[in-house]
Amino acid sequence: MRTSRSQEGTRQARGRIQHLKLKLAALLMLCALPGFGALQVRLAGGSSAPLWAYGIVSLLAFFLYWSDKRKAREEVWRTPEKVLHAIELLGGWPGALIAQQVFRHKTRKVSYQVVFWLIVLLHQVFWIDHLFLDATLVHLSFL
Repeated sequence: MRTSRSQEGTRQARGRIQHLKLKLAALLMLCALPGFGALQVRLAGGSSAPLWAYGIVSLLAFFLYWSDKRKAREEVWRTPEKVLHAIELLGGWPGALIAQQVFRHKTRKVSYQVVFWLIVLLHQVFWIDHLFLDATLVHLSFL
């Protein structure tokens, strides 16, 4: 029995992330500003909390996406989208972005993706403000 090319392509795509190099480059570019900003805060004698938060909360986001995907397959109670978005907002968006690609989870739901990318944009704007505009938009004294 012979399979069509589209079926073969689908089978191959299941085991790997499509356009991996492009997606890694995009991830690095998106993480550059928050990473540089968090490092700059620390080197200027401020808190190391932003550095830790991005790493730890990203791991938590990755785990929650994995768990939610598993629960979706098992058709049991799932993690509410509000919880996933809250974790992303707290700094877990890099881990969430990686998990979306690794698990192919929440990538097709447009309403979810709109909120997710607004959260990523919010983080970018925050660090642009902090690094280049002397925190004229948002001033957080604990940094």
